[in-house]
Amino acid sequence: MTLKPIFFIIGLLVSIMAVSMTLPMMADLYFRNEDWKVFFLCIVITMFFGGSLILMNKGPIKKITVKQAFLMITLSWIALAICASLPFKLSSLDLSYTDSFFEAMSGITTTGSTIMDNIESAPPGILLWRAILQWLGGIGIIIMAMSVLPFLNVGGMQIFRAEMGEEEKVLPRTAQLSSSIGLIYLLLTLACIIGYMLSGLESFDAIAHALTTISTGGYSTFDSSFGNFHNVSTELVAILFMIVGSLPFVLYLKAVRGDIKSMFKDTQVQAFAAIVFASIITMVLYLTLNGEHNTWEALRRASFNIVSLITGTGFTNGDYNLWGGFAVSILFFLMVIGGCAGSTTCGIKIFRFQVLMAVAKVQVQKLIHP
Repeated sequence: MTLKPIFFIIGLLVSIMAVSMTLPMMADLYFRNEDWKVFFLCIVITMFFGGSLILMNKGPIKKITVKQAFLMITLSWIALAICASLPFKLSSLDLSYTDSFFEAMSGITTTGSTIMDNIESAPPGILLWRAILQWLGGIGIIIMAMSVLPFLNVGGMQIFRAEMGEEEKVLPRTAQLSSSIGLIYLLLTLACIIGYMLSGLESFDAIAHALTTISTGGYSTFDSSFGNFHNVSTELVAILFMIVGSLPFVLYLKAVRGDIKSMFKDTQVQAFAAIVFASIITMVLYLTLNGEHNTWEALRRASFNIVSLITGTGFTNGDYNLWGGFAVSILFFLMVIGGCAGSTTCGIKIFRFQVLMAVAKVQVQKLIHP
């Protein structure tokens, strides 16, 4: 098995990451923070290794086998996390390399866990870099899911082979599919930025939170997350775009091409909407009857936190651990469920639960009528 195509693609991805470091460098320059020098150094180092991999392994890529694809995906995440950790390690935060790698891997995989505290005091470039990592990770997950996994027959992603089959092809080529999905992802991010700014957020906070909302990553520029804003309009924007990020992006592409009905006819979307709606109603009744909040406040808290947790985003506007064991149990199971396959969300995904239910139904019918 030749490794040249794998290293060539990794080189391209590392080079893209190097270019993306220019944005936090510019942010530090704008806010006159000395950490811009750190990002400049990281750009040079990362571009050197990325460019070296490209030059040493360039050549026509005829075909990528299943083994190569698995190895490429695994090595890509590791290589990107190593490069992404450099700004954390070299910055004024003075983090250990272990903590830096953890923060970078958590960001690029849109996990959202963090070892940082007193986030408000971090350099603006680092805050933006965390958001950019999650944004890049979100689009990476989508493109990988829609462009690679369907053709490897793994993880239940064959649904997208059906979506992109010869009889009903969304776009004729995988490259076109990826670029179109990327453009939609970018436009939705811009719409989210505008929404946050109209809700009252400052430009920097709007950009940083939009990048982590549409990617359902959850990194914030404040320790208290959305609890820092105390703004219902901002929370409504977050709810809307967290849901947007949790739906299959191939359906957005179909909608742009004129097939809007497919968004509402999709059984995965219908099941996701039903679960979210039922969970919110249940939680509102529970919080109201227990006297935790009045009806409006219960609706606000329940809607935001349920959407945030089922999509795997992790934003909070209050401490839901104080709601009691019943509420925490519901929220825990919602985290496990996740959003739709082909979205930026984590979790098991709605599609796999639907497959499980279909298989279970068939098995029960066989037991009843062998």
